[in-house]
Amino acid sequence: MKKFLIIILLLFGVNGCAINVPESQANPIEEKEFVASDEELVAHFIDVGQGDANFIELPNGDTMLIDAGIASSGDDITKYIEDLGYTDIDYVIATHPHADHIGGMAEVIESFDIGTVYMPKAVSTSKTYENLLETIAFKDLMINTGKAGVEVLREDDLVILMLAPVQDSYANLNNYSIVLKITYGNISFLYTGDAEEESLEEITGDLTADVLKVGHHGSDTSTTDDFLGQVRPKYAVISVGDKNSYSHPSKSTISKLEKYTDNIYRTDLNGTVIIRSDGINVDVKTER
Repeated sequence: MKKFLIIILLLFGVNGCAINVPESQANPIEEKEFVASDEELVAHFIDVGQGDANFIELPNGDTMLIDAGIASSGDDITKYIEDLGYTDIDYVIATHPHADHIGGMAEVIESFDIGTVYMPKAVSTSKTYENLLETIAFKDLMINTGKAGVEVLREDDLVILMLAPVQDSYANLNNYSIVLKITYGNISFLYTGDAEEESLEEITGDLTADVLKVGHHGSDTSTTDDFLGQVRPKYAVISVGDKNSYSHPSKSTISKLEKYTDNIYRTDLNGTVIIRSDGINVDVKTER
């Protein structure tokens, strides 16, 4: 346990404070005319069963991984990214330290050259979490604290901004989840981890998004009416395992989503979901 605490202090201590964005900058893209670009944003919602794994090819050539499923998913995620032709990942984001989100991340980090790592300041005593910290330390990487107001990237037509967690302490580990918004031209993607109602209600930034990665695998504790009323998604993706023991996604969540869109995709039914955007248009392809 002493070794584990030392690892946490080393990883978070030096680089634990990321830059906060003033409230006046909460609106990601300035209002201006955007012309469709030849450079696409490609969002991969990888089917890892009952877990989350999202790989994003950004239009500036950078790449991002948000979560990496359970431990047995590490091989598949690594191969998936390698098959796309990549040897490095510029941004790695572990939304929160639950095994179905960080289980495969140690293996992915071992397999690629990694740029910047973001994690919330939420500590777990699990072996999975400890293994991830040890791998990050072994690769001589530091952890940037993920929280509301952190600006990951800002370019002319591309902004990546964290909207949650707002508080430093929660009773429920899910509420530490990093909520991330990616805006490219006129199109926005919102990734919510497992953030539940308490955390979602605290968000003050602009939640409007065209594509929503539905929170907590479609659980009824995450996708509230008020939250959806702010997001108003045109497309929704649920990362969920086939015939899972949690009955995810809940019928109530599907009913809420159907008020806003008929474009609801599920990895248990559709397999991996790939969404492309040129900043104006959106194109969806599914594995099945």
